Amino acid sequence: MINYPIRFVPILQDKIWGGRKLRDILNKQTIRESVGESWEISGVDGNISIVESGPEKGTRLTDLISKYKGELVGKGIYSKFGNDFPLLIKFIDAKTDLSVQLHPNDELAKQRHNSFGKTEMWYVMQADEGSRLNIGFKKDLDKREYLDHLEKGKITELLNFEEVEKGDSFFINTGKVHAIGGGILLAEIQQTSDITYRIYDWNREDSEGQSRELHTALALDAIDFRRKDDYHLTYEKEINRSSEIVSCEYFSTNFLPVKGEIEMDYSWLDSFVVYMCVEGNAQIIVDHYNEKIEKGQSLLIPASTNKLHIKAKNAELLEIYIK
Repeated sequence: MINYPIRFVPILQDKIWGGRKLRDILNKQTIRESVGESWEISGVDGNISIVESGPEKGTRLTDLISKYKGELVGKGIYSKFGNDFPLLIKFIDAKTDLSVQLHPNDELAKQRHNSFGKTEMWYVMQADEGSRLNIGFKKDLDKREYLDHLEKGKITELLNFEEVEKGDSFFINTGKVHAIGGGILLAEIQQTSDITYRIYDWNREDSEGQSRELHTALALDAIDFRRKDDYHLTYEKEINRSSEIVSCEYFSTNFLPVKGEIEMDYSWLDSFVVYMCVEGNAQIIVDHYNEKIEKGQSLLIPASTNKLHIKAKNAELLEIYIK
């Protein structure tokens, strides 16, 4: 049986829009100047997480699942996903605006890419003054109006923008256009998928003067053109209590602020649990294992772990699992 908090080696991704906050604020070990993402727990082909420490140090996530099966991820989850880890856990630093994009649903992603779709959520950890993100449209649209604005380079006139601050959280359904704005550092929880349809990239060019590929045709059948106010999430912030931020068929995410010591009982849950530390630091104690988690770090708690203790002077965690 596997029964201890598992830390993985972060997989750092250079991005044209990335900056230095992952290094300077979240203490990721790099000297690179444009790191956009830290993939904390990943089962994406070509970017499989590797255990950083403990008895399984050096083991790939997929091999770990193959070895422990339901004991690691949950019996129901293993029966559905096999050795594929169902979530991709990230921290993202946007020095400049990301492209305006969207993700296909499961059906379309399976048909076109033999992949899952990409439902996701964001938790804002830090935002420069005036930072904003795009999420959805200002109004209901049809394809004709959308394409007309896109062809004229006026798509931003149709986009809904929101100013953000620390603690804001957003849910992004498949099909919803969105873009993280410059100056925002956030945690992202998503389905395991790297399928993105880019529809607008601010006329940006890379260091060689090349524009990134747009996916106008692919996106057209995947976009949700309806204006829906279903994205801004509200939640409680009661100390030493898990408060639901969002729950969907793909994942549930809770906000868990900790002061002192608390016991967490997961005997009712047939799922792994992921902790993402978004403020402060804490000790995660399982039997005789005591693992520290600091701001910008993540831990995987095996499904076989029924109880654990968390100690902290003042920490804020995201608690993630699949119901």
